[in-house]
Amino acid sequence: MKVNIFSGHKQKEPIQNTPKSFKRQIFSSVRFRILAWYFLLTTCTVLVSVGVTRQIFCDVLKSRTQETLVAEVSKFERLVEQQLVNDQSAQLEEIVEKVLPLHVPALDKYILALIEEQIFNDRKLPLPDEITQNSTLREEWAKVASLTHGELIVSDGPFYYVAQPIKINGDEGVVIALRDARADYQTGTETVILVVKVATIVLTLFFAIAWITAGRVLFPLRQVTEAARVITQTDMSKRILVTGNDEIAELSTTFNAMLNRLQTAFESQQEFLKDAGHELRTPITIIQGHLEILKYRPEKQQETIDLVTDELSRMSRLVNDLLLIAKAEQPHFLCIKLEELDWFTEELYFKVQAVAKRNWRLESKGLSPVAIDKGRLTQAMMNLVQNAIRHTQEDDTIALGSTVREKYAYLWVRDTGEGIATEDQERIFDRFARASNGDRYSPQEGAGLGLSIVEAISSAHNGWIELDSELGSGSTFTIVFPLSQETADEPNSHRRRQLSHRRVYRSRTTSTRVHNSCR
Repeated sequence: MKVNIFSGHKQKEPIQNTPKSFKRQIFSSVRFRILAWYFLLTTCTVLVSVGVTRQIFCDVLKSRTQETLVAEVSKFERLVEQQLVNDQSAQLEEIVEKVLPLHVPALDKYILALIEEQIFNDRKLPLPDEITQNSTLREEWAKVASLTHGELIVSDGPFYYVAQPIKINGDEGVVIALRDARADYQTGTETVILVVKVATIVLTLFFAIAWITAGRVLFPLRQVTEAARVITQTDMSKRILVTGNDEIAELSTTFNAMLNRLQTAFESQQEFLKDAGHELRTPITIIQGHLEILKYRPEKQQETIDLVTDELSRMSRLVNDLLLIAKAEQPHFLCIKLEELDWFTEELYFKVQAVAKRNWRLESKGLSPVAIDKGRLTQAMMNLVQNAIRHTQEDDTIALGSTVREKYAYLWVRDTGEGIATEDQERIFDRFARASNGDRYSPQEGAGLGLSIVEAISSAHNGWIELDSELGSGSTFTIVFPLSQETADEPNSHRRRQLSHRRVYRSRTTSTRVHNSCR
């Protein structure tokens, strides 16, 4: 027995597969159900085809038999007419007795004459008792007034007949031509049985081959199941081998891509928790240490209070930044309004001049209304400005600008500071990232979340952030986001467009988040 250390309840051992459960698993599998339905459909198709073919065979046999029987009756009538020419006063019974030996039908055919309820037959092969002793049939034949076709079903097969009334010198009778179709029907039945036996063997062989083939085709699905079973939060390295280019291969590729995304998300989450824990542990340790020694150094009370207050403020800013990044994934993170891009750019320019002593410049103003969250976008731009200030000197230049081109708006912050090394440019947008020189590219006093916040706000606007930088030559951070549909389709809007500055794409992540406009 296993015991759950968290709940204290006992858990039963997993039940091993018994033969019964294994059979149940086989019969409930997708492969078995698909092949069972396909086998059932094929079997029904074969049986219906055989049945229809047999019915067509019977109809054709009946039609051809009736044609030959009509010919036999006509032949008998011609022989009767010839006898009448020789003896016009002869009675019907006499003529029939003379004509019957002259008429020699095929082995499976019979010529009968019914005169006054008496049957005349010259064939030595006797007819079945179901015909010769059937009084009802004789009465039916006696009532024939014109050429009549019919079928007699005896115990081992059918007889077809054609009856034709005949009248000579006042005597009336009926001439009947019969054909014994029992041999043909027996041959057809035996053929059908043989076809069914062969079809059964072929279908069984086909089912076995299809079972093996279906197992190979559905093998990637079993791999998906196995991968999903063995994957845990700590081990997501399992992948599916993709072969071919069919729908199952596409499913395997999509599943592998999903695993890659999940692994990246889990690793990012673990890294984030580790870094966040480290960042919070440091100020907590500092506060705890100073508070513990405060009772031994009461003269340092004010200094300790100031230090603790500063550390608590840093922790508060860090927590707020983390909450902001988390909220960026929520559907109502932004409060969208239409703003004039040139006014927004000028407002930013006037704000930043009071932040630090630098050579401030306004390079360009985009002339177009844009649908943005003014507060969030201002926060992102101020983060970029603070970042530029930290990596420039008083005599360096920091330039702001905006432009609109090809249905996209561009907002940038450019500086002539120390620049960013190539190996650091891809990872400085990660949370708590550190540059190779040990410094942090972040405006939030080393918290390492400033550029992550900028990227989150850009992504929330369905946009992205671009970086163009060289070590020792300064950096340019650009926020790019699409114009709203009504703004992009504004009449004469092409007259307000400006050329964008030089840029290098860093990353482009779009968002499907739906934003509600503020009222």
